[in-house]
Amino acid sequence: MGNVMLTIEDLESGYGVMQVLWKPSLEVKKGSITSLLGPNGVGKSTLLRTVLGSIEPWGGRIFYEDNEITYLPTHKKVDLGITLVPEGKHLFPEMNVHENLVMGAYRKEAKKNIHESLDLVYSLFPILKERDKQQAGTLSGGQQQMLTISRALMTKPKLIMLDEPSQGLAPILVEEIFETIAKLQAEVGLTILLVEQNAEASLDAADYVYIMHEGQIKASGTSEEIKGSTDIREAYLGI
Repeated sequence: MGNVMLTIEDLESGYGVMQVLWKPSLEVKKGSITSLLGPNGVGKSTLLRTVLGSIEPWGGRIFYEDNEITYLPTHKKVDLGITLVPEGKHLFPEMNVHENLVMGAYRKEAKKNIHESLDLVYSLFPILKERDKQQAGTLSGGQQQMLTISRALMTKPKLIMLDEPSQGLAPILVEEIFETIAKLQAEVGLTILLVEQNAEASLDAADYVYIMHEGQIKASGTSEEIKGSTDIREAYLGI
């Protein structure tokens, strides 16, 4: 398992009495961009939240860097280097860009490296550096999404889970966000698990793809294999 960062085995979870995850299994290799695709409401976000522990698993197992973390509390998972960028903008709109970033570095480990992390974020997103005194709520949608991702980077993650990072963005900005994701992999060496509605952009970016439907994994393969399978694309992705 040396080159596998995250392994999910037969994961089950849900809300109240409603089961959403019906034993999906998947693995995320170190340094890869792994994409989880499928129509809306099939459990993709639930899977990310269950991995992080904000939804308690009902069954199955989660391994991270060879250690079982299934029932570890969320803050301990964050300490291990796992972070989730939820969908939508979770910023402090009244605070400026710099203050929002500093709020991201709440772990002891992250506080020690705060200057290094800020340098990294500002080199990835020069526009945030230019606007570091600007209120987050007044940034454009694309810039807010960059800031949301950057704030997650301030926790010094090794595995970053992105939930619908291109949601609600204009096509040109979707391209920018995916370029950013590629940079996080290439320049920062992060491992990325990506949940995305935008199947085409996601297939272009990902190394490996899982297709989820009704809480189960229905297909998986390299992005080339998935692109090459008309059946899979028509059945689950509508492309």
